[in-house]
Amino acid sequence: MITTNVNNYEQENYKNTVPHLEPEVWERVNRLHIRKIISEFAHELLLTPELQSKEGDWGVYTLPISDTAITYHFRAQVLSLDHWHIETTSIEKYEEGKKVPLDSLSFIIEVKDIVGINEDILPLYMEEINSTLCGRAYVYSQKKTTSEDLVHADYQDIEHAMIEGHPCFVANNGRIGFDLVDYKKYVPEAAAPFSLLWVAGHKDNTGFTTVKGVDYEQIMSSELSEETRTAFETILHNKGVKSSDYFFIPIHPWQWHNKLAMIFAPDIANKKLVLLGYSEDKYRPQQSIRTFFNISNPTKHYVKTALSILNMGFMRGLPPSYMITTPPINDWVSEIVTNDAYLEKKGFTILRETATVGYTNTYYYNAGKDTDYNRMLSSLWRESPMTKLRSGEKLMTMAALLHIDKNGTALLPLLIRDSGLDTTNWLRKYLDAYLSPLLHCFYHHDIRFTPHGENLILIMKNNVPVRVIMKDIGEEVGFVNNDVALPEAVQQMRVPVSKELKILSIFTQIFDCYFRFLSHILVEHDNYPQEKFWELAADCITTYQQENPQLEKKFEECDLFADEIIKTCLNRLQLRNNKKMVDLSDPFKTQQFAGTFKNPLAAYKKVAL
Repeated sequence: MITTNVNNYEQENYKNTVPHLEPEVWERVNRLHIRKIISEFAHELLLTPELQSKEGDWGVYTLPISDTAITYHFRAQVLSLDHWHIETTSIEKYEEGKKVPLDSLSFIIEVKDIVGINEDILPLYMEEINSTLCGRAYVYSQKKTTSEDLVHADYQDIEHAMIEGHPCFVANNGRIGFDLVDYKKYVPEAAAPFSLLWVAGHKDNTGFTTVKGVDYEQIMSSELSEETRTAFETILHNKGVKSSDYFFIPIHPWQWHNKLAMIFAPDIANKKLVLLGYSEDKYRPQQSIRTFFNISNPTKHYVKTALSILNMGFMRGLPPSYMITTPPINDWVSEIVTNDAYLEKKGFTILRETATVGYTNTYYYNAGKDTDYNRMLSSLWRESPMTKLRSGEKLMTMAALLHIDKNGTALLPLLIRDSGLDTTNWLRKYLDAYLSPLLHCFYHHDIRFTPHGENLILIMKNNVPVRVIMKDIGEEVGFVNNDVALPEAVQQMRVPVSKELKILSIFTQIFDCYFRFLSHILVEHDNYPQEKFWELAADCITTYQQENPQLEKKFEECDLFADEIIKTCLNRLQLRNNKKMVDLSDPFKTQQFAGTFKNPLAAYKKVAL
């Protein structure tokens, strides 16, 4: 028997780190993940399955791995937008004619030359795949919440029940940097409450910016109790410095212990950066792992902090330069949204990022501005969506519409059934609440958002979407008109884009990256024809166009009814550079394209305009 001298805390962590890693669970998550790899890599034309025979709407396919004796077999339907609906139980792997177990990491190694994974990238990409599998295994072995449970669950219970991550990416839950103990403390699916640490940053190195009508004192008074502020100020006084020379900054505990305490050691030693301690409020991480919801006081701000872990193509830092421009951008977008009669009618709103704080480490800044070391210590405060609710309403992440629980039950059909509406009428209301305002922002205001499932909050009444809330404004909103002047304070939001690619702001972000999966859920779990879904989407677009004939020229320039659309490939981006997929200041410059696909809306062009 192995004996150790570790304390009880370490013993407990040692015993409970890997109970989810069992053969049956591991086999299941690998099968599901290989289904996803084949589907998304085939969608992006990285892999080309070969049709062997047809069985009605289904085909029997093989995927031979060149220069090996390995072949994969499966049944699939190819839905609109080249979406591969693969029957999970049908996937089989044969090596030299013998059936062998499915294994995602082996699959990645087998296809690395076919899909063009560079040897320098491969090991880290495999680690991201492995971490994604571990996360799925944890949920499947630990979580007991079913889709039936979520029909009437509250906002945060739904948030922490989500499994999939971004639907397009194969490696979508990397979180490289967390160990297993960190995982159980800080990932959204673990749903463990924790307190944020606070530090004081000297004003010589720290910038604090707010939206109009808000100042530093208001933020601190709303986020910290008088007792806590006094305790923090006493710490500074005892160090012989003035609290008025500092800004208080909330930070992730992991960030302090793993990055700041060492990399910022000179600043700590010279009292430029002072550790203050924990605040009393408890938070839970959201699907966006560096954003935290205040569960002690739900109407208080979200807090978003820099978190130097590698996750889905980026080190999740926050640059101080972005912190300076975020509040002005939020002011500008908020003024447009608030004063637009059409958006008001649709109930469309945003969560403003009301204040930001960023600390500059001068050593690393002088060594090179554009590095992850210059994104390690920044935070922002975002409005709570709880303040947007009216009587009888509740919140739900839009990611929930794609949720399938560990029993294979999809949430969306259950929500529709509980609402009392049929699927068609429910979808009409959803599209009116979600798609219509995004079309208006794009065509009328030249504003594009990143409206994927995690970034969009649905306001539901009787489980019917009635309004939507857009978040992550400062970092992910873009202005896509090169000819219109912008105020100097918001120049950063301008996205250089050619007229030919401008349409992708709608088509890629909404149709390919979200509706493609929503339609699949409806086909597989609700027996709802995909043609009917796309017809409803076309009806929504047509209605908007008929209501806004003054925008006819823009509708023609960015034609959502075009026969074909350029195919934007997200996994190709990650496979090319999994540490920095996109230059956020010029995202179209680094996009990866792979031909075109047929537009399912084109069949309804005759009724447009």
